Amino acid sequence: MRHGFIKAAAVTPDLKVADPVYNAGQICVKLREAYERRAKIIVFPELCITGYTCQDLFLQELLLQEALAALKRITECTKGQDALVFVGLPVVRHQKLYNAAAVLRDGKILGMVPKTYIPNYGEFYEARHFTPGNGEAADILIDKEKIPFGSKLLFACEEMPSLLVGCEICEDMWAVETPGTSHALAGATVLVNLSASNETVTKDEYRKMLIGSGSARLVCGYVYASAGEGESTQDLVFSGHNMIAENGSILAEAERFSNETVYGELDIFRLAEERRRLNTFLTRDDGGYTIIPFSLKQEETKLTRKFARAPFVPAEAATRDKRCDDILKLQSYGLKKRFEHTSAKTAVIGVSGGLDSTLALLVTARCFDLLQKDRSDMIAVTMPCFGTTDRTYQNACKLAKTLGAVLKEVDIKRSVMQHFEDIGQDMDNHDVTYENGQARERTQVLMDIANQSGGLVIGTGDMSELALGWATYNGDHMSMYGVNTGVPKTLVRHLVQYFADTCGNQELADVLRDVLDTPVSPELLPPVDGVISQKTEKLVGPYELHDFFLYYVLRLHFPPSKVYRLARETFGGVYAYEEILKWLKIFYKRFFSQQFKRSCLPDGPKVGSVAVSPRGDLRMPSDASAAVWIKEAEALKP
Repeated sequence: MRHGFIKAAAVTPDLKVADPVYNAGQICVKLREAYERRAKIIVFPELCITGYTCQDLFLQELLLQEALAALKRITECTKGQDALVFVGLPVVRHQKLYNAAAVLRDGKILGMVPKTYIPNYGEFYEARHFTPGNGEAADILIDKEKIPFGSKLLFACEEMPSLLVGCEICEDMWAVETPGTSHALAGATVLVNLSASNETVTKDEYRKMLIGSGSARLVCGYVYASAGEGESTQDLVFSGHNMIAENGSILAEAERFSNETVYGELDIFRLAEERRRLNTFLTRDDGGYTIIPFSLKQEETKLTRKFARAPFVPAEAATRDKRCDDILKLQSYGLKKRFEHTSAKTAVIGVSGGLDSTLALLVTARCFDLLQKDRSDMIAVTMPCFGTTDRTYQNACKLAKTLGAVLKEVDIKRSVMQHFEDIGQDMDNHDVTYENGQARERTQVLMDIANQSGGLVIGTGDMSELALGWATYNGDHMSMYGVNTGVPKTLVRHLVQYFADTCGNQELADVLRDVLDTPVSPELLPPVDGVISQKTEKLVGPYELHDFFLYYVLRLHFPPSKVYRLARETFGGVYAYEEILKWLKIFYKRFFSQQFKRSCLPDGPKVGSVAVSPRGDLRMPSDASAAVWIKEAEALKP
């Protein structure tokens, strides 16, 4: 439960139709397996105690009695166990038969949730036997004990207030106005569905879409357990298509026709935070719900779910290529609008032979093509100085040539040296003034050339640099339109790679691939033997770590302890735990101290779910204290 993780299981037991004694034994076997795996929410299929396909046998008094006896046995099997369990059975209340879910915890029945929507179309004839359930809670008498009975029951964890569980049954999920929607609006963060959804061709795809999109729309966890092998195949076939979803992502999916139990860790704190962030997700207190408390031991949930090392970059190649093409379109169309609005004649770009300026030049070329504007109006400016290496210089020149830009070289050594003489800066003192003096001189050159040519200075800095404040204030920090401000460094690489793979120009592709192989550097310190001496990732840390931190800090607002835990799970074996913790602390310190640079960013397009624009996603005071975050980070142990 630490950090909000709770383990859920969707279980399909082997069963025999109309044999509650056998079925109860199999359910108990599966329960014990789930207990061993430390599952805390365990969901079985619809009518699993009797089997879903009993048909008119549901009208037999003996079957109903045996189902209640089996429920008692299963309830005993939960005694002393730390889990909330959902099992399906037919129950009688006021001489009417209901398709219901019994909710069990530690040897007790906490409540019973009847099915709301009773399908009676196609292959379904449930209305022949079952009555639609009531909404607000009434009572049902089970073993002389009054049990809450109704669809408007929520089960609330006392140790984790944001864990509220609502229940629906099969068709309820397929309805226009689902009970799950009502549950979520009443505060439920986890929905469970006991189902007996038969298979037809492509139905599994639709079912998966419903569960994934439903969990996204309702910002919830969803545990779906369906009937499988053992049901009657007289007319229908069931596959046990169990799934666990969270906010639009399928965390676990069973292999169909295998009666496979699936497990997944739901992040309840993430769901609760996401709802807080979405001001249009409006919960309500007047829904007539009964809240039933239950208890779980506070213990750490062992994580089996995987977290992407590059959360901004899709893992699957086809999806990644589409994402890259979409982002390039967003960047180039954003720049296109700025050119149309300002009637600018030229685009002025400082090219260094590095990744960011390469991407900015590629985006500008695309923009000019959209405008049907001659690429000779792109002015690529190379400004060699003390740290420039031959490799980056040559790549900058080749890039400008192959893209059809005009290359302009302005050697800034003399002007920087004059400036240092003017302010009394020792040339041998390679401090921040030595570095930033070069960066600001380059920006002045670009701005003045833009004035001369009636152009716009196109910014090159990316979102990762802005998050860390790895930019010279009023130097590379400033431009007239920043095309890369919404793109994290890990994604910049893939955008350039995608362009190399799809441009159809071998000369250009070769240059781009060499740029990709060049270490990331601002090149503000003299090289050693002609080789780059100043490598950014050795100074501020690996960008793949910082982009991971950036995603979980800004997109999901996780605290340092949780970010560190996920980073350990993801990068353990790649980096030592001490190193991960070191760079995490640096991330927080730089992120808070450098907000003043982000507070006055130039315009630039948002392209993903995270952005640092002060006019958009990040409204943060420039002088906010990092003390709370640093204190938690400092308390962490490698």
